Amino acid sequence: MKKVKDLLTLRDEIDQVDNQITALYQKRMQLTAQVAEYKINTGKKVFDKERERSKLEKLTGLVQDSFLKNGIRELFEHIMSISRKRQYQLLAAHGAEPPHDFEEVSKIEAENCRIVFQGTEGAYAHIAMNEYFGSDTDSFHVDSWREAMEAIKGGEADYAVLPIENSTAGVVAENYDLLVEYDNTIVGEQIIPIRHCLLGLPEAELSDITSVCSHPQALAQCDKYLQGHEAWDCVKESNTAVAARKVKESGLKNQAAIASELTARLYGLKILEKNIQSNSENSTRFIIVTKKKIFLANASKMSICLEIRHKSGSLYHALSHIIYNDLNMNFIQSRPLKERSGTNWQYRFFIDFEGNMNESAVKNALRGLKEECENMRVLGNY
Repeated sequence: MKKVKDLLTLRDEIDQVDNQITALYQKRMQLTAQVAEYKINTGKKVFDKERERSKLEKLTGLVQDSFLKNGIRELFEHIMSISRKRQYQLLAAHGAEPPHDFEEVSKIEAENCRIVFQGTEGAYAHIAMNEYFGSDTDSFHVDSWREAMEAIKGGEADYAVLPIENSTAGVVAENYDLLVEYDNTIVGEQIIPIRHCLLGLPEAELSDITSVCSHPQALAQCDKYLQGHEAWDCVKESNTAVAARKVKESGLKNQAAIASELTARLYGLKILEKNIQSNSENSTRFIIVTKKKIFLANASKMSICLEIRHKSGSLYHALSHIIYNDLNMNFIQSRPLKERSGTNWQYRFFIDFEGNMNESAVKNALRGLKEECENMRVLGNY
């Protein structure tokens, strides 16, 4: 009968092997540095996809067990990924060109600028604009978020204020798609607490109401309240303030709108009930966008979008550029790739992480993502 080694002996042997692996890993990284020096001198790209594919096939061919094959592939994919990140660091240390074309500014200039927002006076986007730029601005409103982006593209506006995420209802998916479609840059954000009110005509009472209108997001954010009034018809409008204006213009006591307290004052409506949102902590994050490629000197948040190969592990390898540069990722969102044929069930990823484009860790991460993803774009640093 074969003698079984005791656990302490086995652990000692594992420790010896681990020490050898550590020593060999250090030697490999020293060779990686030499490879980086060669590539710096010759201008050769860091990522050689064909070389890595060939090497992985050769290494996995050295073992027969299927479980070990998968383990060898995963291990060396990881080692090669770390090696590339080290090479990107060395490239940056040798003064490589920054992986972006943004210009640093000390502040966002609003003087002599036009600002566009979707909706009308009293809309939450209007409130966000006033909070960010101040109330004394040259501004105008449009009916849709696309029109706001078009206004920037065409030069009719310098900045646009767009909702991007609500703490209750989630992301505003259409605006993520517009960020890709238009070559505009996020330069700031403004978080607005959402305090929805039920608004009616001055002579109306709560018992008169049979129909309520608002933006779909606002209706969703007040779903618990609306469930208590199941007999009411819910009508979708393009904006909360637009809904309030329609109630005012209708002259009908049975019509109500969900909008802000400011909107009630602007349109002379009566607040029938306050704070009807389901979540008392409800807030919406608005972004400030422009067509200028600029970022604030004190910016602390990066927003990027990327497309990756439709292959197992691709997202993991992309995110590792953020992880291994010690950057804190605080948001990820996927959206379907709709603009290309044959891409059903393939996605574009939107990612936010902490950092400034002047920081070496951010430069390293962006350089790696730019080289290794199928497509990567910096949406803004703000």
